[in-house]
Amino acid sequence: MNLPSFLLILVGVLLNAGAQLALKASVRDTGAIAFDLAASGEVAMKLMSGPWLWVGLACYGISVVIWILALSRVDVSIAYPMLSIGYVVNAFAAWSLFGEALSLARLSGIGLIIAGVFVLARS
Repeated sequence: MNLPSFLLILVGVLLNAGAQLALKASVRDTGAIAFDLAASGEVAMKLMSGPWLWVGLACYGISVVIWILALSRVDVSIAYPMLSIGYVVNAFAAWSLFGEALSLARLSGIGLIIAGVFVLARS
């Protein structure tokens, strides 16, 4: 894989990771959303009135365009597993931004993901 192709994949992955973090920020104050049809309109209005939902959706939209560009240059069997870089980014970002735990088991899994991405990128 050449550098421009890898950079397209990386930008797509980072946008996707950013979308996840923005969506998490959008529901941070709502807590667990109940499967309650009667309250769904109120919850939807609350989410739509905040900026983080829109930031997340915009990141997703842009990441799709970038991903299509990447797939036009790289085999899907190489590109798709690279999405796991997002797990690594999101684990550390969620730890930093939201105070989520990074246990030894999670860090071990992250290490395995990094090793796998390295092997794939070199193939």
